[in-house]
Amino acid sequence: VQLVESGGGLVQAGGSLRLSCAASGFTSAEYTIGWFRQAPGKEREGISFIASSDGSTYYAGSVKGRFTITSDNAKNTVYLQMNSLKPEDTAVYYCAARDYITTIGIQNRYEYAYWGQGTQVTVSS
Repeated sequence: VQLVESGGGLVQAGGSLRLSCAASGFTSAEYTIGWFRQAPGKEREGISFIASSDGSTYYAGSVKGRFTITSDNAKNTVYLQMNSLKPEDTAVYYCAARDYITTIGIQNRYEYAYWGQGTQVTVSS
């Protein structure tokens, strides 16, 4: 499985960015793709997830209502639309995937075998 992120950058507080994760190589039709982020000196945080089977989603409280995860199955791409960005959203954002669907451990980074290279998001105040 290969995951390639794009779309990071610098934005002012209150602005928006859209991240993309191009995925390939899945051997199963059922998998979960998620977005994690890691700020300097902090733990990697799972923030948004989508299931391949029915497009069901899950959000961490820190981003719920501001971020939206969607998928375009024809393009094998998952998007993270980030609105109302705050300086505390500054981090390296990673796309990750696991070969099964369940909400158990969905935010646990160790449940994900596949990772992208990460993309930097910086929100200025």
